[in-house]
Amino acid sequence: MNVPLNNRILLVDDNPAIHEDFRKILLGTSNKARTELDAMESVLFDKPLMPATKVTFELASAYQGKEALEKITESLKEEKPFALAFVDVRMPPGWDGIETIERLWQVDPALQIVVCTAYSDYSWEKMTQRLGVNDNLVILKKPFDNIEVLQLAHALTRKWQVTEQAQMRLESLDKMVADRTRALESSNAELRRSEERFAKAFRASPIPFAIQTLRENRFVDVNDAFRHMTGYGRAELIGRTPLDVHLCIDYPASSLGEDRPIRHVEAQVSTKSGELRTALASVERIVLDGEPHLLLMVLDISERLHLESQLRQAQKMEAIGQLAAGVAHDFNNLLTIIQGHASLQLTLSGHGEDTVESLQQIAMASERAADLTRQLLAFSRRQVMRPRVVQVNTLIRELTAMLRRLIGEQIELRTEFGEELPPVWADHTGLEQVIMNLTLNARDAMPRGGSITIGTQVMEMTEEDREHNPEVAPGRYVVLSVTDTGTGMDANTRARIFEPFFTTKETNKGTGMGLATVYGITKQHEGWIDVSTELGKGSQFRVFLPTTDRVAEPLIDPAHQAAPTDGAATILIVEDDEAVRSLVREILDHHGYRVLEAEHGEAALAVWRNHRDEIDLLLTDMVMPGSVNGLELSQRLLGERPDLKVIYTSGYSAELFSSDVKLEDGVNYLPKPYLSAKLTSILRRALHPEEETDAAPVPTVATSAAASKPVAKSKSARAK
Repeated sequence: MNVPLNNRILLVDDNPAIHEDFRKILLGTSNKARTELDAMESVLFDKPLMPATKVTFELASAYQGKEALEKITESLKEEKPFALAFVDVRMPPGWDGIETIERLWQVDPALQIVVCTAYSDYSWEKMTQRLGVNDNLVILKKPFDNIEVLQLAHALTRKWQVTEQAQMRLESLDKMVADRTRALESSNAELRRSEERFAKAFRASPIPFAIQTLRENRFVDVNDAFRHMTGYGRAELIGRTPLDVHLCIDYPASSLGEDRPIRHVEAQVSTKSGELRTALASVERIVLDGEPHLLLMVLDISERLHLESQLRQAQKMEAIGQLAAGVAHDFNNLLTIIQGHASLQLTLSGHGEDTVESLQQIAMASERAADLTRQLLAFSRRQVMRPRVVQVNTLIRELTAMLRRLIGEQIELRTEFGEELPPVWADHTGLEQVIMNLTLNARDAMPRGGSITIGTQVMEMTEEDREHNPEVAPGRYVVLSVTDTGTGMDANTRARIFEPFFTTKETNKGTGMGLATVYGITKQHEGWIDVSTELGKGSQFRVFLPTTDRVAEPLIDPAHQAAPTDGAATILIVEDDEAVRSLVREILDHHGYRVLEAEHGEAALAVWRNHRDEIDLLLTDMVMPGSVNGLELSQRLLGERPDLKVIYTSGYSAELFSSDVKLEDGVNYLPKPYLSAKLTSILRRALHPEEETDAAPVPTVATSAAASKPVAKSKSARAK
């Protein structure tokens, strides 16, 4: 920054003649003094001699010190300061020159001053004592030379300009330094805040973080989540490498570059306990204190992968269950035909012994096949359930004697019952099957003997438990456990044990449906199974069943009755399977019923319109093709005839259908497959409920052949 030349000079002297002399010297027309001064400046500063230019001074006069002070003060206000003042030492009667100089410098320290004196009033020492050593002060002895005055005027005004320029430059530099300092302080403060935010985020983050040196991979810092995941303390890690503490984080370090960070790469992490955890590793190069470092993020996904595996397993089991249910449903229709015809023929006379034996073998084989379909339906949670209040401890005590016979003498059976166990709402037979299948599975895992422990306890499950197992529902549960000391299972076997027909036994040694049935029954009871196993250390199956507040009701044994030979009733059969429909028609014809039939709901409505007042009972399948299923059909017909008797039949469980109608096995629901005696019995009970108490027990297949009788004349009136 350039400061313009300031030629303003203040003359301070009590003698007006002196003022006139200075005016003549400084405002004269001769430039000789200036030329000589320029020549000396050229030699002194080694600068080329420039053409002389005329310099004009601006002079102001003050005759006393106070007047001089007023002029200096006024000039500063007007921003037109004086560069130089010639001050006489003696100025009676007011301030002398030294006091005047003191006063002037108080308001304008940059003012250049020439002290003019003809007397020895003050020595140099006295002046410096009063004024201090100051390079703005020059002494001029009277009488003075004109050239000397001009030289001083030019030199000191120039000095004032240079000094002001330097001062402004210093002020500019000071301002620049101050601004830069404030900027640095602000940056440092922001950096500290940023570091503080990073440190807090680093420490409090639930994601494991670590900082390592680039060259040696030494740990510089780790957060709490990292310590928790690896099991190491902070003091064990800081300053050490993963190799030093046997901590392995397996990620592809070779793929890390300055501009290529690693993002979400699956890695294995070995913890202090030796456990292998699966994690997503991300690595970024950062600079700390001028040195390259690595910021490592290791997101533990072991639990997530475990839950995903459980979800996939559940979805797979659901898909298998749907397939098994479809197969079982179609197979039940076939078994209904086989069992129905076999049982029907066994009621007829005239068969030879070989024929009767063959029919009995067919009936027994179809019954075994029906057991298999029931297991498939149990796995798929579509079997018929008869839930009631069950005390699990009591059920286990009732089964203990039979279980001891089943497992043999070389295996010890123990029981550990929980106290004050609440009841469960469950199918009694289904729970028996669960206990027996788990016990037999444990027996088969101990070919050389061992022990089986059946235990019970009560557990309260919360939302936190659901985080570890998606099958968990909060609530109170009875836990049935079966623990063995057998061979245990590996992870691959453990993943497949509930699949239908999966078995590790030799050929013809098992169907592979035991644990699948346990799984299906448990799921149908809104429970789940937890399995703990290890090779060589045995297995534990824990079945979780929700408790109930229901009160137990007295059991009623619904004995099936044999139907009379004369039906004298009209029955509408609605069944989409022609073979099943034909069998039912033949059985009902044989027992003297009048039969109307239809292959689906729409056809049944057409038959109903023509025989509405004749039909006494509707026997309908629940699941049929078309827009009208069995339940919708019955609701339409009951809307027109509320007194109409209805019996439903299906290969699925009654629990799968609408809750608008209460389906009860043996009363208004006939599960497939069924014997002809069971069919006629449920028809008789529906049509003649008043005779129920006087009815005889239903004859079994084995004895029905002896109770043969002639076939009644058919009264069927078939309509499709």
